[in-house]
Amino acid sequence: MEAGIVGLPNVGKSTLFNALTAAGALSANYPFATIEPNVGVVPVPDPRLATIRELIESQKIVPAALRLVDIAGLVRGASKGEGLGNRFLSHIREVDAIVQVVRCFEKAVGGEDITHVEGSVDPIRDIKTVESELILADLQTLEAGLGKAERAARGKEPGAAARAAVIKSLLPFMEEGVTARKYEPKNAEEGAALRSLGLITTKPVLYVANVDEDDPMGEGPLSQRVREHAAAEGSVVVPVCAKIESELSELGEEDKREMLKDMGMDEPALNMLARGAYELLGLQSFYTAGPKEIRAWTIPVGTRAPQAAGVIHTDFERGFIRVEVYAVGDLVELKSEKAIKDAGRMRIEGKEYVMRDADVCHFLFNV
Repeated sequence: MEAGIVGLPNVGKSTLFNALTAAGALSANYPFATIEPNVGVVPVPDPRLATIRELIESQKIVPAALRLVDIAGLVRGASKGEGLGNRFLSHIREVDAIVQVVRCFEKAVGGEDITHVEGSVDPIRDIKTVESELILADLQTLEAGLGKAERAARGKEPGAAARAAVIKSLLPFMEEGVTARKYEPKNAEEGAALRSLGLITTKPVLYVANVDEDDPMGEGPLSQRVREHAAAEGSVVVPVCAKIESELSELGEEDKREMLKDMGMDEPALNMLARGAYELLGLQSFYTAGPKEIRAWTIPVGTRAPQAAGVIHTDFERGFIRVEVYAVGDLVELKSEKAIKDAGRMRIEGKEYVMRDADVCHFLFNV
């Protein structure tokens, strides 16, 4: 699961990325890694892990993780190579979701001016600027791919005719300034063709409203405009004060709790961001629990048991026999796996079982 953090200059993108990665690095219970200077892995907060550990003794817990890429700053004209445009576009094509940081504060703490690249603060204009550049980049992809798809279709290559048809439909659609997310394929074949094109604007978007210190819940007019825009397109908004999160990331747990209380916050906003990205991608967690570790594993909603087993190890999927499974709620209620079995709540499921969120699993396989 990988999300790319994007935004115009001076919106707080790098401050947010640094706060996220610092928070992960300082977490005592969760592993963290910096893979490259602009790539970090942060945990997806999940209180169910601690709940399981209270009832099943284990050496450690390992949460699901979100891989974050701090993508080179975008400026108007990026699709034509302006600024770091080519680098930006190559990186953003690789991620699963886009986290766009939008400036929703007028001035920095103490009244210090932070100049906006466009000369004024307007979050919807900024969203449209980024969106326009991504649409233009996708149009270039479509224009370059049409001839190739038509040649492949004449050669009877499987799927090529549908790919050419989708490109021809998408070009006038997107030339009107509409993202590929809003294009509705006519059938399953067109849907597969659309996915094969790898268009940037098919990726889901989570908006981060970077807010003032005195408005950590994002209730001000600028944030409300972002909420209205996101609601209209079915996206998600998380209000974050990157300055507060940066300060929180440097504190120990006790000081962090005290600062959160002073700010009227239940948890760091970065927790909501990690969970929001997880939900945006249509993901859920299942767990394995034993004396060495209790671990959350990430799967798309709708995954069947053998494929879930394959997330742990490919041999588990190849030799899948069955899975013994129960819910975290069963453990909370009955207090032990033995009691769950005795109560007949330990289910035996086969290859057609569709995994549920919060399943605790023991996979049986034979290779």
